[in-house]
Amino acid sequence: KQILLEYGYEGFTISLLAAQLNISRGALYKYFKNKEELIIDFMIHEMSAFLDDLKNIHHYRDFTSQFHFLIDLIFQYSHIHQILSLSYHIPANRNKKIKRAKEELKSLHLHMYQSLQSFIRSGISEKKLKSHLPPGLILGFIFQSVEIPNHFGVPHHEWVASMKEIISQGICVNSD
Repeated sequence: KQILLEYGYEGFTISLLAAQLNISRGALYKYFKNKEELIIDFMIHEMSAFLDDLKNIHHYRDFTSQFHFLIDLIFQYSHIHQILSLSYHIPANRNKKIKRAKEELKSLHLHMYQSLQSFIRSGISEKKLKSHLPPGLILGFIFQSVEIPNHFGVPHHEWVASMKEIISQGICVNSD
């Protein structure tokens, strides 16, 4: 994960990973034909882990509790968006395994949005979300919040709390 985040798709090599893990390149090639297979399998693993944790959103009954859980989870997995964006660099026609894996990754991504439909319905029924806004836009806005850089070094807990406030209440002071 760290190598992908630091070097990106182009800079990632099997040699770098092998050196980081203190194993031979051959040990990695025993399981993966190339870096594309390794990276896409890692992406599926990360997305699956996120989805497993996301299932816990249903342990919270009200929208506000689900909202706080979701934002905390997104920040816990803040790297996932950057890693998943690397999938666009992997050619689907490289081999059948990669093609199937890319389809699985796309399916997992869609499953994530579908699994949050009850979250959206709860927000609308509790009048916490505006019913005229498209659910995909609401979820996209929430998921993109993790991409906003913290240039001023605001402590993480303050940053997350501020992000929750901005998403739920906006940035403007209500002055009727």
